[in-house]
Amino acid sequence: MEGALADDSPRLPEEEPAFPPLLRASAVPAGADPLARAVAAAVAGVEAGTVFWSGAEEALEAAVVFAPECPLREAMAMVPAVATGLAEALGALAPPEVGMTFSWPDGILVNGALCGVLRAEASTRAPETVPDWLVVAVTLQISPLSDQPGRTPGITALAEEGCGDIGRRALLEALGRHMLVWVHDWLEDGPRGLSAAWWGRMEGRATSAAHPVSRLRHAGAAVEGRVLGLDESFGLVLGTQAGSLALPLAAMLDHPRPWPDPEALA
Repeated sequence: MEGALADDSPRLPEEEPAFPPLLRASAVPAGADPLARAVAAAVAGVEAGTVFWSGAEEALEAAVVFAPECPLREAMAMVPAVATGLAEALGALAPPEVGMTFSWPDGILVNGALCGVLRAEASTRAPETVPDWLVVAVTLQISPLSDQPGRTPGITALAEEGCGDIGRRALLEALGRHMLVWVHDWLEDGPRGLSAAWWGRMEGRATSAAHPVSRLRHAGAAVEGRVLGLDESFGLVLGTQAGSLALPLAAMLDHPRPWPDPEALA
């Protein structure tokens, strides 16, 4: 598929990314949601490993289709696999002073500022049921949301962090390579390595001082506590006044974070 030319329309990507053999590209016109396209294709039986990617130039938007062979609770590991792969992809292409971290479960930060989101969808919500399919999507802002400084407080873009010359296609290809490494690591060695890698990039990790969690919601209510770690299914473990509380990662399926995040713009 490398070198295959797409339609000449400016709303379509000019060239498909070159992925490793386990992945294949499917272009999505700018303005269409890769996650929605991927979900529709997954329901129709599209092959696992298909990466739906948007022709939009202002952001990297992509969604990967997986076919898990384990319960949803475990299969949600594909979210940190995609996230960690994205962080390593950016690290390989960006200047050394640029760093990517994450706000559990779905915030993508570059140099400490929100720069994108992770989303996911699955064929089931039952944690112990093996899903027919699982889709993990990423949005990473490349160009500023506004050409007027100060109009988007709390949100940054790669171009504002010294990464304006990184090509979207190169970043997507690198994401594919690094993501597959972490998927393989998880399949062969279990969650320990992936959990450590994602946790190492997590904002708000507990230190010797109490570290409150802000704007974190669980079961429809606000929750505050110290971010203590991740459980074996990549759920967040909080230390609260009532004791330890584990927040399942699969909860993000029912509460997708919009982009741009209105709370970050407030």
